[in-house]
Amino acid sequence: MKISYSWLKEYLDIDVPAKDLAEKIERGSVEIDSVEKPSDGLKKIVVGEVMFMEPHPDSDHLNVCQVDVGEDDLSQIVCGAPNVAPGHKVIVALPGSRIGGNVKIKRSKMRGVTSNGMICALDEIGFSKDVVPKEWADGIYFMPDDAEIGAPVFSYLGMDDDLIDVDVTPNRGDMLSVYGVTNDVAALYDKTANLNHPSVTEIGEKAADQVSMDTNADLAPIYKMRIVKNVKIKPSPRWLQIKLWNAGVRPINNVVDVTNYILLKYGQPLHAFDFNKIKGNTVVTRHARAGEKLTTLDEEEHDLDENDIVIADVDKPIALAGVMGGFNSRIDDDTTTVAIESAVFQPTLIRKTAQRHNLHTDASQRFERGVNHGGVAEALDAAAQMMDELADGDVLTGIVTGAEYDVKDVVVDVTLSRVNHVLGTDLSADDVEAIFKRLGFGVSVSGETFTVTVPPRRWDIHIEADLLEEVARIYGYDEIPSTLPSGPTTLGVLTDKQRLIRASRSLLEGFGLNQAISYALTTHEKAQQFLMRDTETTELSWPMTTDHTTLRENLVSGLLDDVAYNNARHVNDIALYEQGRVFYREPEDVRPSEQEHIAGVISGELTPTSWQHSKAQKVDFYQLKGIVEQFLANLDVEGDVTFEATDKYPDLHPGRTADISIHGHYVGFIGQVHPTVEAAYKIKESYVFELNLDALIAMPKKANQYDPISKYPAVSRDIALLVDRSVTNDEILAKINKRGGAYLKSVHLFDIYAGKNVPAGKQSMAYTLTYQNPNETLTDDEVSQAFAKVEKILTEDLNAEIR
Repeated sequence: MKISYSWLKEYLDIDVPAKDLAEKIERGSVEIDSVEKPSDGLKKIVVGEVMFMEPHPDSDHLNVCQVDVGEDDLSQIVCGAPNVAPGHKVIVALPGSRIGGNVKIKRSKMRGVTSNGMICALDEIGFSKDVVPKEWADGIYFMPDDAEIGAPVFSYLGMDDDLIDVDVTPNRGDMLSVYGVTNDVAALYDKTANLNHPSVTEIGEKAADQVSMDTNADLAPIYKMRIVKNVKIKPSPRWLQIKLWNAGVRPINNVVDVTNYILLKYGQPLHAFDFNKIKGNTVVTRHARAGEKLTTLDEEEHDLDENDIVIADVDKPIALAGVMGGFNSRIDDDTTTVAIESAVFQPTLIRKTAQRHNLHTDASQRFERGVNHGGVAEALDAAAQMMDELADGDVLTGIVTGAEYDVKDVVVDVTLSRVNHVLGTDLSADDVEAIFKRLGFGVSVSGETFTVTVPPRRWDIHIEADLLEEVARIYGYDEIPSTLPSGPTTLGVLTDKQRLIRASRSLLEGFGLNQAISYALTTHEKAQQFLMRDTETTELSWPMTTDHTTLRENLVSGLLDDVAYNNARHVNDIALYEQGRVFYREPEDVRPSEQEHIAGVISGELTPTSWQHSKAQKVDFYQLKGIVEQFLANLDVEGDVTFEATDKYPDLHPGRTADISIHGHYVGFIGQVHPTVEAAYKIKESYVFELNLDALIAMPKKANQYDPISKYPAVSRDIALLVDRSVTNDEILAKINKRGGAYLKSVHLFDIYAGKNVPAGKQSMAYTLTYQNPNETLTDDEVSQAFAKVEKILTEDLNAEIR
């Protein structure tokens, strides 16, 4: 919220530079985003008066104006604004001036006619189009009649005022107002705020005779209304418009501007209804009904939810309570009777309504954080008083109340010893008492106990800890002595789980994969892909975007998004991994359980073409399988690793996918992404794996043991087999290892062939068997006997033909 320094000084006798004040607020209250003066960077922009005007000889919309800018001669300026006219004082940018957007104005010719500067609209000298009053939105702005010709325009437009942008935290909603900031600054500087209070002049007619209320107190614990008749709708006076546009609010008319002014001043949102548009003269506060619609003041139609709070008449909703009024009850030029609403609504419902309809307003911002329950009536009276003064209205007698309760001060006790113990200070009782009084709190002292009475305007204070924070910030955080914490020190070490996770990352990076980090939130559809187990999805109640609605249940989909991002930018060789958590939920549970996973994806070529490799090969299933096998081997997990072909994953290619198990325990999968899924992601052929890292961490690990290298030579024998195409490499390896003998060290598949000279349905597979005795040199007979046993079991059990 932007706070006008000059407005603040109307209620507080303070004279410090705006930047110093902002630093004081930031040190003691809330963060400050910026301190700026709207005129900064602008120069040579003055008040001028159009004396004469004639049409441009070469244009049907331009006019040649003779303008008095306080110099000896009139300045000729060409202007295309539709409302330019003689006799009006205007904003003139002289040659050499700087206007909004750091644009420099030069003497120039417009269709052959010299123009010595520019007659400006408000948005051309730096005002946002969102705050330019409606009557000046399509033309130049007329300055007040008493403006001095040739004088800078800034003071007349409030542009010489310092604006302090206060970034209010959710717990300090009281500072979303000029009064709130004034009270806090008064406490910081130990000054007294001089706040004014309304005095309403009423006519004899009773408001209660004009309107009836039907208020659900559970939705609106406080709901009050005043009626003002015979109002005359017109633009607000300049001083009010300046206060509004400096705060970022667009002036509309004198009635609507009053409600916005009161919101800024008191922090209490108000709404003005055209009373003649309220059917049945009845105002109802209720939940929206199924199927109801409402067009709000921004002319957007909303399908109402049954959890929305609406203000309605006997027939239809006329406002979305606490958020925005309805277009069907708006104030327009024909309005004569105004109903002013001042209320307190349930903060949670307002927050959810604003989020549901994506309609975040100044009113909803305040209702979400809370408002001063004790100031509802005063803000209402102040608005009625201003409509009497600025709109010539007649305020009917009395406030009509739909719901209210007795708003009481909060009483909290705190002791001096507790204050000093928590803050590490040595404050006296007088010091603490003075701080509470500076804050405007009532305080009585009994012994070392302070009984503090907190007014409703500080609704964030309820417990002792809140008072301790108030003492700390008013005393000054930078005045609190620095002390080192006491207690035994411990040596920080990583847990076994943390060490293994870090080792996992290092291993995959060593294999050539780069780490990726994806969002834990994804779409419902992507969360359901590549599932390693059955689970219920966990949806966000209030997602920020449509593509971040669901907690992820796999890591692969996030990696595929990364592949798609790279492919779209012509990066085709991709090798990524991610280590993170996935979220599984049982049907009976509300919250999901978290599980550490690690996943990888490779697309394109892992090793590019170079002088060492004449031609690179695209990655395939077996290359990624080798990476996974080596990864698991390096983790030293106890047990045999097996890959079993499967078609149970609908998002993976059914002929190029396998389950990964260790000692019979399922730990993950590997495979090619299904072509239809690749098309959906708009990616090229990709291979992925995902492993349950928690399961790998929990499994027993092999003990690292030194095994000396044998000094005796190894003996190799090759064997080529002709087997059925249905026989797998795993089956052959199992048979060889079963009968290979004690000295069989390794088996390596070095060739597979099927085609010419090989019978149909058959394939040729060739292996190298390596034998070695660590204690002595193997004899040829020993190797031949072991090799013969291998040939026998292959021919008998697998019907293999030795070639």
